[in-house]
Formats: sequence, structure tokens, C-alpha cells
Amino acid sequence: MLHKKRRQNHNVQKQEWAKFTYIGKETRFITKLFKDTNSRITFTTKNTIGKHLTMEQKTPQCKYNKSGVCQLMCPDCKMKYTGQTGRLFRVRFQEHIQDFKYNNSRSKFAQHILDNKYAIGNMEDIMEIIHITGKEKKLDALESFHTYKEAKAGNQINDKLAVRGNELFETIIQQDPYKGYTAPQQQNTQK
Repeated sequence: MLHKKRRQNHNVQKQEWAKFTYIGKETRFITKLFKDTNSRITFTTKNTIGKHLTMEQKTPQCKYNKSGVCQLMCPDCKMKYTGQTGRLFRVRFQEHIQDFKYNNSRSKFAQHILDNKYAIGNMEDIMEIIHITGKEKKLDALESFHTYKEAKAGNQINDKLAVRGNELFETIIQQDPYKGYTAPQQQNTQK
């Protein structure tokens, strides 16, 4: 009887396994094609508990880990500093904090906080990301535009002498008013 089982095992062809990532009814349709073959089917998924747990432990990629143009808003007077950086926003913010801590005048934002004896806020509360981009030539134009816009609103901390009249910026502002910008009021010259 033992010999009979061994002969039956030799006659059975070796089965191979095929692994499919289960994505829905389409997967079932495709795997039915293998029903009458020597291939056995197994299903896998990318949506596992292990992957969810390990994803939570990783540091999420956030907007502060990018570069471009940002604005820092004074927590007390709500005036804004516009700046560009080719480094991470997080790194540039730390440089402003260091200038504040050590009373350096390299940062106009830190100098504004120190001169007015204001408190400094945390990054999430006072930094607004305006435009995310790599270190490109357009950073200068973006920074100039947003500095100009805040200067027109009387809301700007940057160097006041650096802001000059710009017809192109005026046209953009008039065509698409941005949040926080109010057009200067026309004075009535008639009495």
C-alpha cells in the first residue's frame, strides 16, 4: 500500500504558485483564467496593519520640509515679513529664531520683534507658505510681488526702501485681489 501512494505522488505534476495583489473583482476575473492550469493562486494586499503601523512611525513629509516663498506674521501687530529660501522652510525659520535669541540684526523679522519687544510665535502659527518651488530664478519675482502687495496694504516688515512702484504688480493685484489686500482709498478732492 505504501508503494501505491508513492507512485501516485510521482504521477501528480508539481504545482506552481502565483501571487496576485488583490485590487478587487478584476483580480478575481484574471485569476479564474488559471483555474484549469497547474498554477495555484494566492492573494496579497498592500493594505496591511504592519504597513499602517510603520507608516505612522515615519516622519510625515510636510510643507515645512520644502522651499520657496513664505511670509512670517508678527503675532502681536500682524505685520508680515516676506522671504524666499532655497533651503527648507523649517531651516530658514530656525535661522530667524536664532537671530531673535542672540539679538542679531541679520533678520528683519527678528529685528522687528526685538525692537518692539514682542513675543515670537511657533512656526505653525506665524509662517504661511506662499509658493513651494525649488531654488529657481522665479523666487526673486515671487518674493518681490508679495513684498510689494504687503507694502501696498501697509502691512510689510521688509526693507521699505526696496519697494518701488510696479505697474505689472498693480495690474495683477487689480485683476485678482489677494487675501488681506485692500486697495488704497481715493480721496475726494471736491469740497
